[in-house]
Amino acid sequence: MYTQERATMTNLVVGGPVAVNSYDNAIVAALAENRPVMLVHAFNGGYLRPVELREAAHDKGVQLSTALDPATKDAQGHLWYITPAGFFGQRPLYFVESAAGQVTPRPAAAGAADTGRGDDGTPKPQRRRITVHQDAPRSTADTVQVGLPDKVGDKWRGKNGAPEDTQLWIVTVTPWGGITFVPITHPDAILGFKDHAVTASSEVRVTYNWGGDFTGTVINTFYPRLPSEWDVPYHHLFT
Repeated sequence: MYTQERATMTNLVVGGPVAVNSYDNAIVAALAENRPVMLVHAFNGGYLRPVELREAAHDKGVQLSTALDPATKDAQGHLWYITPAGFFGQRPLYFVESAAGQVTPRPAAAGAADTGRGDDGTPKPQRRRITVHQDAPRSTADTVQVGLPDKVGDKWRGKNGAPEDTQLWIVTVTPWGGITFVPITHPDAILGFKDHAVTASSEVRVTYNWGGDFTGTVINTFYPRLPSEWDVPYHHLFT
């Protein structure tokens, strides 16, 4: 799938009219191959990570970090999966799942429902997802949590009867090679930061999308980065 040419991949259009081309290897890997990536912020080069890395934590949020410490790297707290999750009209939907704290479920008992299996027959790992509060982006409830669908608090559960509608995202590729995240429960909002501050340890919030379209602004844009690109400054990747 990877080539050095910048030929447009016409069979992969994500969330809007901007086609992903073969130059955007990390976007293709994240969205088409479900490989884990770092989500690097377009403005200050920090990366997203769960506040709490342990698999048992389901009531903590996400923050922007500017230093990749060994503990975070060992726990894979810097890595995210952008997992396909159906469609919203013509737009594909995704879960944004943390690689930190993922667990492989035990095989289902006889007669019990299975949690799903991969192509190799092994149970699919359970990953904590970024979940939006039902009342976001109001000032008192504009936070997100990282947790399993049945573990997050009641206000983070399905709003319209679906168990995970607060965890479904429209992922849009921007014209400048980044991606933005729009929650389907709040299509006038976008994944951003508290008080629009993008300093170290900024809290991730769902904020109003003043841009008015699905591409957002630079404050709400992230560049997926593959493992081979971790040590390359984000602003040098497209030169």
